[in-house]
Amino acid sequence: MLAIAALLGALAVALAWPVPVLLARATWPSRAPGLALALWQAIALGGGLSMIGCLVVIGTAPDGSLGGSVAALLPHLLHGPIPPEFGVVHLAALTLAAGLAAHLALNLVTTAIRAERERRRQHQLIAILSDPLPGAPRTRVLAHPVPLAYCVPGLRTATVLTEGLVAALSADELRAVVAHERTHLEQLHHLVLLTFRAWHQALPWFPIANRAERAVTILTEMLADDGARRETGPASLAGALERLGADAEPGAYAESGGVAPDREMVDARLARLREPGRPLGPGARFGVGVIAVALVAVPTVAIAVAL
Repeated sequence: MLAIAALLGALAVALAWPVPVLLARATWPSRAPGLALALWQAIALGGGLSMIGCLVVIGTAPDGSLGGSVAALLPHLLHGPIPPEFGVVHLAALTLAAGLAAHLALNLVTTAIRAERERRRQHQLIAILSDPLPGAPRTRVLAHPVPLAYCVPGLRTATVLTEGLVAALSADELRAVVAHERTHLEQLHHLVLLTFRAWHQALPWFPIANRAERAVTILTEMLADDGARRETGPASLAGALERLGADAEPGAYAESGGVAPDREMVDARLARLREPGRPLGPGARFGVGVIAVALVAVPTVAIAVAL
């Protein structure tokens, strides 16, 4: 049991600091943004499982199983006495594990509820204040001079442009922007971003949470760029980015609280559109895929064996 707890603890520490830092500094994610996004998700999930699992394994060490520990402790929680084999360390570990799991789960639920409310409000405003863009299904135009483009997900999706954006871009550039926003919606980037935003809000003092949310944001932007590039070619999208920069796109979805693209992100996207570089080789892709699966599988199996 102690060996498994040590393994989970070491993995939790690694996924909380050095691994995310190395991934955030790496250059290869721009060559395989989808794979890098999957790896970030594996880091977040594996880190959470390892952290909570380590505490649970420590807390249940006297009995050797979660079910046995609950059966031993539950009858005594209100009236006592606590079985003597469960010391302060064990009880503290179980309390921390339960509290952390509940905190993360509740924060995810509340973040999703707030996002859904904001989506409904956005759809209501769009229906009142915008007009359809001819020839572009589910695309609306707001009468506003500031050039902006964003998308609103949900059961009914919408891509929103302003008159300022339509006036500033050529027809091909406008088509590229619409394709970019549509890719965000088709690939459900709002769900990925929501989970990382919830993680960041649950642990605002945790520097890696902010780093992860920022890294995931730029990866979703690159994936949306790839969708637009397949439809219109890189020149049109690069031209739109050069004209408008970060000010034209408040984010992958119109909800408050997330990380909005900035000048540094736009420059990285422009460099990638101008010189995409060689795609990541099959061997490297396989290796990253194996690592992503292992980061989730190892703590899952270790917890299952221990409990």
